[in-house]
Amino acid sequence: MSSSAKARYVRMSPRKVRMVATLLRNKGVSEALNVLKGCKRKAAAVLAKLLWSAVNNADQSGSANLDNMYVKTLLVDDGPTFKRWLPRARGMATPILKRTCHIGVELEER
Repeated sequence: MSSSAKARYVRMSPRKVRMVATLLRNKGVSEALNVLKGCKRKAAAVLAKLLWSAVNNADQSGSANLDNMYVKTLLVDDGPTFKRWLPRARGMATPILKRTCHIGVELEER
């Protein structure tokens, strides 16, 4: 039995989310939530909410044993980038790239 959840257009750089996501792959759900609880990064809150969503999706289907669930895949892909400009000296401008990401998690039963 497997379940999944997605968070799209998260206003956070994919590189920063991937740093936290590597801590969670192939871990049990309860262990992954404990890791996220101790992590101080902003991405930890987003990933915890997404993990809870996947757990609730598995619970809705009814036949899943939540104690045996683990994080099978956790993908962090690039989303669209908002492009802004910052005025600089001598009439120049510097680009500001506000990055977004798409996060997908899939849980499976051992």
